[in-house]
Amino acid sequence: MAKGILLVADGLGDRPIESLGGKTPLEVAKIPNIDKLAAEGENGLLDTIGVGVRAGSDTAHISLLGYDPYKYYTGRGPFEAAGIGMDVIEGDVAFRCNFSTVDENMVILDRRAGRITTGTDQLAKAMAGLKCDDMEIIFKESVAHRGALIIRGKNLGANITDTDPHHEKAKVLVCKPIDPNDEASARTAKAVNFFVQKSYEILKDHPVNLERIEKGLNPANVILPRGGGVGPSMENFEKKYGIKGACVSETGLINGVAKYVGMTIVDTPEATGGYDTNCIAMAKNIIKALEDHDFVLSNVKAADVAGHDNNPNGKIDMLRKIDAMIKYLMENVSKDTYIIFTADHSTPCELMDHSGDPVAVCIWGKDVRVDDVKEFTERACAKGGLCRINGQNLLPILTNLMFVQDKFGA
Repeated sequence: MAKGILLVADGLGDRPIESLGGKTPLEVAKIPNIDKLAAEGENGLLDTIGVGVRAGSDTAHISLLGYDPYKYYTGRGPFEAAGIGMDVIEGDVAFRCNFSTVDENMVILDRRAGRITTGTDQLAKAMAGLKCDDMEIIFKESVAHRGALIIRGKNLGANITDTDPHHEKAKVLVCKPIDPNDEASARTAKAVNFFVQKSYEILKDHPVNLERIEKGLNPANVILPRGGGVGPSMENFEKKYGIKGACVSETGLINGVAKYVGMTIVDTPEATGGYDTNCIAMAKNIIKALEDHDFVLSNVKAADVAGHDNNPNGKIDMLRKIDAMIKYLMENVSKDTYIIFTADHSTPCELMDHSGDPVAVCIWGKDVRVDDVKEFTERACAKGGLCRINGQNLLPILTNLMFVQDKFGA
């Protein structure tokens, strides 16, 4: 049977940058292997959800796997929690969280606590055993500044506001039910506010944070939940497509999306989600996973980090690492393997956030209708044979190439 790889460079898409001479990072970077992929493949532009829609990484990956995000997306929290090994059961409300830095007035100084990378397990342990009335509060750390929270109890709702205002120099928000008459969501909001306040009280003088302050680092002295939702019920990936899938990713969020549809999660300790990640270790695990799986989803995170940091050179440096990853994959896959390379959304450096701009996409493999595109950039791929497609088109295109689809009609 043919094999398939969907390699997603998170946030790779960009806009022309003045400091790069009006070019995008893709147009500046030296990426001979990615360009070879494009020259030997079929290319186009991709709207992961819809034209002009600013996709999140969660909704984008749901769509890239062929599921309708408008039907299945209830919030990021359930995927984040599932991806780091938490059990989200019926009735739970789950959240993604950030370790953040606040002052004594609960004004946010740093939403990511200096992108903390160590000690968060100790901070999470200090938060264990909390309850608000009859509601159980369960928190677990994830990669870097990230974590996940589950509120467990009877009669809970998820129609609530976030505590994170999403920018610095703003005060931590009070979580409220969107509908004041929604008693179930009001209960959840009460537990969230309790958790946030307790996180500050418990963590502000924690030894991990006192040591960070001594070193001149921002303390992770509060935890801010957002993206609350209930766990969706999604059709099993293998049942939907007739192929067995695995996921080699760096973040709990993408692992969570994959886990929800029944894909195997392959752990890669060297994959950090940051600029120091080991892309070759990920590539090796992709090849290994293909030994007993038909399809592998892989997400490399740091290009998105560079976009959020307004760091064009950081995105260019990550492209070189991804280029080496592509080289390894092209040299080690079987001859009947297809590689799709794309992004889940654009994260333009000067915008420092996701945009609704389409992203470049390439499909490489046996019998692909090779077009005239010779380099993998946003502008070059716009002239490719795929033209402009939607994220939900990718898996049908791939399974058609793999010849595993059932025929529709006689």
